[in-house]
Amino acid sequence: MADLEVRELRYFRVVAQEGSLSRAAERLGMAQPPLSRAIGRLERRLGVRLLDRDNRGVRLTPAGTTLLEESARVMDAVSAAAHRTRRAALDEPTLVVTGKPGVASGLLARIVAAYRTRPDAARVEIVVSGYGEQADLVRSGQVDLALVGSPQHDPAGLDTEPLVSEPRVAALSVNHPLAVRPTLLLADLAEYPMPLWRDATPDELDFWTGRDRMPTDQPITGPVIQDTSQLVEVVVLGQAVALLPQSAVESNQRSDVVFRPVLDASPYLTSVAWAAGARSRWIAGLVRTASELTNSVSRIA
Repeated sequence: MADLEVRELRYFRVVAQEGSLSRAAERLGMAQPPLSRAIGRLERRLGVRLLDRDNRGVRLTPAGTTLLEESARVMDAVSAAAHRTRRAALDEPTLVVTGKPGVASGLLARIVAAYRTRPDAARVEIVVSGYGEQADLVRSGQVDLALVGSPQHDPAGLDTEPLVSEPRVAALSVNHPLAVRPTLLLADLAEYPMPLWRDATPDELDFWTGRDRMPTDQPITGPVIQDTSQLVEVVVLGQAVALLPQSAVESNQRSDVVFRPVLDASPYLTSVAWAAGARSRWIAGLVRTASELTNSVSRIA
């Protein structure tokens, strides 16, 4: 098979995402005819039709769907190679690490502080990332290491080390009927709406609504949210009840919210993740520091 060009794969992915050659050309900052020719060359090189074209736009063929899925890993690998090559050229070894805001970024800061006491430590930059971005940032090479939380449904391209497992609690309005109960079960929460994280995968929706432990055919209902502050507000308004890690309780203390243990909810696992097969001694040192620190905290607790 003839070699594929990264530029053509990038063009194809934008067309597939936009569903329109004209919109894709505008996004790419190029005219439509050369974009169409590039897609045509890619189809001829592969010997398959990738797109069905009509007056409404373009639609992926089965072969096009496969290429869209497979090319994501290729583009991540190219991006990772570029990012890591640039960092390798810096005057001193540098690691870029990330976690989401809140408990994860606090834990990451403690890990990095402990790591910096090592005589062989590299320079470390901390990046605060958004919900669900951490694994993709590692895969693309934009960061070297990340703290990732449950559910870890797509480990492709990553190596991981579990750090902290913690129970989950229900967040309830202080006026909620369940607020008087000292402990709860998932069945107690089943009849109430739950916050739905924007752009969450099916695995994530199941985890955050407890359906990973208590499957049901009933549709998931609840307000759509994109951060923890929104989650707390919809709980206060009585629009939903929410499942949270135990560690989130301290940072969300307020008089109009109560937290109750959910005894049969799956635990929330925080792990450290890095690119699969990475051989950097600095990454290995940071992972070892993270494991030692969290193990010592567990023993003290």
